[in-house]
Amino acid sequence: MDKKAAVDNVEMRLQALETRIYGDRRNKSSKPLKCAESLARIQAGLTNTANKRERVKILHKKIEDLMKYLDPQFTDHIAVPDTMKLEFILAEEDFLISQAALLEQASNLQPLLESTYIRDVPEHSTKLQRLSQIHIKQQDQADVQSLEVKKLFEEYNKMMFLLSKQFTQWDENLRKLEEAKGIRPVE
Repeated sequence: MDKKAAVDNVEMRLQALETRIYGDRRNKSSKPLKCAESLARIQAGLTNTANKRERVKILHKKIEDLMKYLDPQFTDHIAVPDTMKLEFILAEEDFLISQAALLEQASNLQPLLESTYIRDVPEHSTKLQRLSQIHIKQQDQADVQSLEVKKLFEEYNKMMFLLSKQFTQWDENLRKLEEAKGIRPVE
């Protein structure tokens, strides 16, 4: 029952699609046109035409060869003469020698990678992580202390300015009083 409903559903969807494609046009027997039937007729027509023409038959036979030539791996199958291979190697001789030297140097350094220092890196990394966290906390504390010191300097400078201003005012008042009484200021 489920399969029948699924088939009916597919047929209804196909019918809706054909209606969208062809619209309300009907063929001579006033049945809706079927896409699959139209495609089958077109395929049959192309096959008949292809079988009648010699050039098309030859082309169909050569399609396999063409597909082989279009394959990117086809060049791997072509045999390259030994002399050409030798020329390729000689052309890259300097590069190959430098790469061989680098590989030898890497193999000489291999024991260093297997040392106890390198093996202990995970243990040291956890210690380093803890130290990094402590360092970050200390940086934050230093920033807080810097802000507090800056505030204290600002308050100190403000206080010194006010005191200086007050002393200047007192000095001015004292000078005026001394001039009024005729006392000479002591230098």
